[in-house]
This record gives sequence, structure tokens and C-alpha cells, in this order.
Amino acid sequence: MKKLIYVCIVMASLAQWAHAQEQNKFRVGLDFGYAMPDGGGGIILAIEPKYNIADNMNIGLRFESAAMAKNVGATEADLTASVSYSGTFDYYFNSGSSSFAPFIGGGVGYSSLGSLSSSVESEGFQASAELEVDGKFGGLVRAGFEAGKFRVAATYNLIGKTDFGGGAEVKNSYIGISLGFYIGGGKWKK
Repeated sequence: MKKLIYVCIVMASLAQWAHAQEQNKFRVGLDFGYAMPDGGGGIILAIEPKYNIADNMNIGLRFESAAMAKNVGATEADLTASVSYSGTFDYYFNSGSSSFAPFIGGGVGYSSLGSLSSSVESEGFQASAELEVDGKFGGLVRAGFEAGKFRVAATYNLIGKTDFGGGAEVKNSYIGISLGFYIGGGKWKK
């Protein structure tokens, strides 16, 4: 969480070199990235149609799929692809004369979490289990920058823990680092 705060501070300090986008334009972003859950890793794929409500603000609907493997207690488990649907808002810092645009944003939505499978091997004995995980409401906060039509972002996905009873729980929140691009949105103004 500290790293995300540092990224936000750096992005805010870079605001003096940013441009704004054109109001009333529609655009679609496609992001690829790396997911960092507690004790594991995975990949992210997201598509996000957006509408520019002002020269420096847009709203969107983010569809993200994250496939992750992570540790659950003392065992390693796989979490199949989870899918999230979030309404988003981004604010771009606008002043200056280049196509470099730092932003901060956030969103709220629903995450449909995948099933959790795990296998344990001990002294020649092997056991496996698969558990269904209920979906959760949550949110996201993010910061990054756009340069031309390319985008780099750090996102913290806030998703509630899953409790399996008996003290067993899974942390569903994760940090995502993504690279992407977008189509449309008009030209960046000077």
C-alpha cells in the first residue's frame, strides 16, 4: 500500500507537464499486466470503454480478468480466472504542452471470484481439494500516466477476504501493474 501512495505522489508532482483529452469523445482501452496477490502472482487482461466527460476527466466500465496462483496458509493453491466489473473514474492533471498525462482514478464494482484448487503431498500421501469462492463487492484505486495512446498504471484492487471457517481465510485483494493502449478519445489538446 505504501508503494501505491508513493506512485500517487510522484504522479501528482509530474502534473505540470500534462495535456488534456477532448471532451465528449469515446475511447476504449486494452491493458495487459501482472497481478501480485498476497503470496503469489498471475496475469491480468482488461478492456475498458470510457467517455470523456471533460477535457481532464472520464468515466468508464472496466472488465478485468485475472488468473493467479497464490499461497493459502501453508499450501500453494491455484485461483482460476476471476472476473471483475467496475464503474471507473479517472482524473488527468492538465497543464503544459506535451502528450504525457499523469492520472489518478478509482472505481467500484463486483468481482466474480474463481474456484480455489489445492493439492498437498506429505509422506507419500497426496490429497487435493476444490472450493467454490463467492463473489464480492469491492473497489479499486489507481495511478499512472499516458504517453500518446499508451498507458502505464498501478492498480490496487480492494476485494474482501473469503472465510472458509475454522480460521481458514483467503485474501482476495491484489496489486496490478499494467501496460496498455487505447483507441479513440480524440486528440490531446495543447
